[in-house]
Amino acid sequence: MSKPIDKAKFRNDPKKCPVRTEPYWAAPIRRGQFLGFRKISPLTGSWVARIRIADETGKLVQKYNALGDLTERFGYDEAQAAAVAWFATVEAPGTDSPIVTVADACREYVRALREDKDEPRPAAADDAERRFERTVYGREKSTRKRAIEPNALGKIKLTELTTTRLEAWRADLKIGKASKNRTLTALKAALNMAAKNNKQALAKMALEVAGITPFEKAGKRRDLFLDLKQRRALLKAAKGRALRDLISAVMWTGARAGELTSATVSQFDPRQKQIKLGDGKKTGERVVTLSPAALTLFKRLAKTRGPGDRLLTRDDGQPWAHSDWDELVRDAATAAKLPDGVCLYTLRHSYITQAIESNSSLLTVSRQVGTSLVMIDKHYGQTSKDSRKRLAAVRMV
Repeated sequence: MSKPIDKAKFRNDPKKCPVRTEPYWAAPIRRGQFLGFRKISPLTGSWVARIRIADETGKLVQKYNALGDLTERFGYDEAQAAAVAWFATVEAPGTDSPIVTVADACREYVRALREDKDEPRPAAADDAERRFERTVYGREKSTRKRAIEPNALGKIKLTELTTTRLEAWRADLKIGKASKNRTLTALKAALNMAAKNNKQALAKMALEVAGITPFEKAGKRRDLFLDLKQRRALLKAAKGRALRDLISAVMWTGARAGELTSATVSQFDPRQKQIKLGDGKKTGERVVTLSPAALTLFKRLAKTRGPGDRLLTRDDGQPWAHSDWDELVRDAATAAKLPDGVCLYTLRHSYITQAIESNSSLLTVSRQVGTSLVMIDKHYGQTSKDSRKRLAAVRMV
């Protein structure tokens, strides 16, 4: 074993160490515990941890663990923290947490949200669980042509998770940037909790998680508008009656897809030509007045269902899961030769824009779609005909 070098070399600029096969070792962190640096090439190197510990027979042996490459985010201090975390798992293997994989961490996070003694968060737990089911756990069966396999991420051990793997996972998700950001936020919360509470989640893992950042400006208002011809083309290209019903419902009400897919027959009042939507919490419950086309649709859907049944279900009769429709709508938009980025929210945006262009008041539209008047005015006020007429009437000279 080579003579330990001063750890200042690691801290200041380990890249200056000459290239060699054998790692450079700093002075012991504790007795028998070392942090090393392997200089792979003139410009690259990697961190390695070494511990001297007794094996099952009592004989002292050396164990090694590769911690990761030297980067701007993974320098001496971060490597030392990762090494210390690994030493703890080697010295006390019997105390390791059962949380080993990304999927384990996600399930534990959902459980913690539900069972928090001070402030249980069931709504947040439900939202996170739905996101993880779609993007982390994977599904054994899929009704889609192409089965999604995001469970490849769920199977990764926390100690093997890297920023590169996280970025590849995110890039493969078939959802919009805003949805990717919300899903990433939930995943990072789960992984950070695992890194904080469990020895299997090394400090390096937390650093890798911090390396993937949300998309900028992903939550801004969508500007994509579909005219009548394009909306009809999308509807015609949709595969399956259930998807066409869902597209029609959004198109004719301007409601959020989740509100519609969770609505039951009892919420629909054909005599008053209305339907109650919203959860009474986040978006608030409201009464939506139905157009003749929407009324005909909901009458048909309710005809063979009981009061507690969902109005809108998949073709197999099962409830729509959270964002089940994303890829299906995207496929229909592609088949209809519509612009990239078309989703169900595009239809909601088109409804609001069309309603205001048709001279509906901002207040009426606000109540119909369940968005505050302030937000409607902020994002759509400039499209109001009344507003344009009043502005045109202003005489400054």
